[in-house]
Amino acid sequence: MWREIKENIDCVFERDPAAQTVFEVITAYPGFHALLIHRVAHFCWQAGFRWFGRFISHIGRWLTGIEIHPGATIGRRFFIDHGMGVVIGETAVIGDDCTLYHGVTLGGTSWNKGKRHPTLHDGVVVGAGAKVLGPIEIGEGARIGSNSVVLKSVPAGATVVGIPGHVIDPKTKKSDSERKKIAAKMGFDAYGTSDDMTDPVAKAINHMLDHMQAVDGRLEIMKKALKDAGIACPDQSIPEDDYKSDKLDEI
Repeated sequence: MWREIKENIDCVFERDPAAQTVFEVITAYPGFHALLIHRVAHFCWQAGFRWFGRFISHIGRWLTGIEIHPGATIGRRFFIDHGMGVVIGETAVIGDDCTLYHGVTLGGTSWNKGKRHPTLHDGVVVGAGAKVLGPIEIGEGARIGSNSVVLKSVPAGATVVGIPGHVIDPKTKKSDSERKKIAAKMGFDAYGTSDDMTDPVAKAINHMLDHMQAVDGRLEIMKKALKDAGIACPDQSIPEDDYKSDKLDEI
């Protein structure tokens, strides 16, 4: 027990640069208190004293603002930063070295008995305000962005953002970087460079940038073909002044 308490204190210093002293962690960190209270409540729950376990967790919720059902299974070196508003359901399973921020919900999507809450494997980090719902698996080392709503299982090492949550694809990042390059050539700050945007104007700008990128690629191929055929093709840079016209402001 003492070794586990020491591990919990050490993990606070590893993940929270604001932590100053051991005394501060022991006396002023609600996430640390909530975990200790949950260990007692979970022991009672497992031993068959379910009302008493539930009552202990209720006291812990009142003291810390963190609600952990006594039936939840939590691994070692679990850290809740800030903690206010965190809710962890009865059948939730949390592995070792996981981190939750304030406002996180590990909830269910069904009123049926049985497994109805998520399973977080080792090393998962869930950002502030995120909702992870249903009997889904969050793979080892996965990251869930703040305010995301995750309804499907997440592979190990993946990063999830959005409502509903979706895995960030490296190809999407590459596409976004190409869009930004073209926008920079035009002297235009393309506010709609993210696929997550639902604004129809943002989507239209994205399609325009994608089209321009494809045209640039074809022109490069044509220039190379002309050069290989011995036909001179002078290089000409994009006239920035023409693109930086009042027409962009109208968009």
